[in-house]
Amino acid sequence: MVHLVPMTEAEFQTYCARSIQEYAQEHIKAGNWHPSEALQRAEKEFRQLLPEGLATKNQYLFSIADEVTGSRVGMIWFAVDDTRPALSAFIFDFMIHPAFRRRGYGLQALRALEEKVRALGIHKITLHVFGHNTAARALYEKAGYEITDLHMAKRVE
Repeated sequence: MVHLVPMTEAEFQTYCARSIQEYAQEHIKAGNWHPSEALQRAEKEFRQLLPEGLATKNQYLFSIADEVTGSRVGMIWFAVDDTRPALSAFIFDFMIHPAFRRRGYGLQALRALEEKVRALGIHKITLHVFGHNTAARALYEKAGYEITDLHMAKRVE
């Protein structure tokens, strides 16, 4: 089993350094951003979403810890959306470290997240996943997530 542990400042700094780079690369791979602008756009989005870092209102960043070994096996970041009549949580980022993948940690972490959002009085979790990320899509479907919107594109050469 796993539990969600609030990120420390050191973990947060390490996370941001890595994640901003990866987020930029995902947008390049998806064809959304040009490589010359991707890193700057990713940094700007992170600054807008987390202007106060870990203390930003309605933003929750956790390390995912194995309860037996104490190992940090990944991370999850969600935000509470209080702009609509019914509160919801949006997963901004979720990652299991490569060395711990395919061991059930992902599904366990999503279940632990459900407990966290229920404790906040929230009954809906949403997320975005890039279409090319088939492993993540399969995990979310296994955890009971359903497609609610679908964007499609075709390259015309």
